[in-house]
Amino acid sequence: MSTETLEQPVEKAQSEGLFSKRRRKFVMDPLDDDNPVTIQVLGICSALAVTVKMEPTLIMSIAVVFVIVFANLIISLIRNLVPGRIRIIVQLGIIATLVTVVSEVLKAYNYPMFKVLGAFVGLIITNCIVMGRLEAFAMGNKAWDSILDGIGSGFGYAWVILAVAFFRELFGSGSVFDFPVFEAIGLPNFPMNGLMVDSIGAFMILGIIIWVQRARNGYVEN
Repeated sequence: MSTETLEQPVEKAQSEGLFSKRRRKFVMDPLDDDNPVTIQVLGICSALAVTVKMEPTLIMSIAVVFVIVFANLIISLIRNLVPGRIRIIVQLGIIATLVTVVSEVLKAYNYPMFKVLGAFVGLIITNCIVMGRLEAFAMGNKAWDSILDGIGSGFGYAWVILAVAFFRELFGSGSVFDFPVFEAIGLPNFPMNGLMVDSIGAFMILGIIIWVQRARNGYVEN
């Protein structure tokens, strides 16, 4: 999600490799230097709401990656057919359709998790990361570039919320994916931290991740 992709379309000759240096940046930049959560501070709501346990966080991550990749692809393919004055409506319609597919698949194959995540999956429609990539990138770039951009932004979002969930479940419940970690290493009485199962725990962990990443990268707010 670099500044250069926001300022101008990145159209290149067909002879460019599928994984050229320029295209690798679409995937790599959102993972670190231009992360949508830690740098642009987008998609915070789900990082706070679904990260008490690893399993629902993983499902949410997969859902967001699916939606953003395919939304980017579809918008890129039809970008020249969509009148500018209705582009936001078209984008929302495509995102809503993909979110509905995710919701129905989850309901059919993992109903207990659907009950946990049902409302939050629906909120992907208003996720600023998804809408931002459609408007800033997919509307001005070719299909393959848009797919790579979606993969980068999706995984950039995913690793952050999975990291938050890891520490919240570990120190809040003493487990990871419901596996009793402290019991397994011979510390059955290890004290749990009640803050980790509350939203304040998510704020704390996310704040630490943002601080560490920005300090390591030397990022400074303009």
